[in-house]
Amino acid sequence: MSFEAALREAGAKPAGKRPWFLDEDVETVLAITLSISQELSVARQRVDTLERILEAKGILSRTEIENFVPDKQAAEERAMWVQEYIARVLRVLQQRGEAANVPEDVASEDLGDEIAR
Repeated sequence: MSFEAALREAGAKPAGKRPWFLDEDVETVLAITLSISQELSVARQRVDTLERILEAKGILSRTEIENFVPDKQAAEERAMWVQEYIARVLRVLQQRGEAANVPEDVASEDLGDEIAR
């Protein structure tokens, strides 16, 4: 997958206007914070699993892991991952910008209000 395609996919927006339940800015910050928390939680569990398996099998110690310096290819792959990660975390900002360009987009709560009438 190309870098551009990965960034587009990471920021994909569902159909329809985004519903806001709190103040839009508060919800934006909350969405970013929760996205980071989710990513960090999953990553931390995976890292912990790998470190425990490697140490239990005598393959690597945690000290060796902490002192690892990536080669050029690994550094480039990490940089790509960071860009994709930031795109996912900040997706809500991207979607807000896209929504501003589509004023006729309908929010699900607007549809519910219309049906209720």
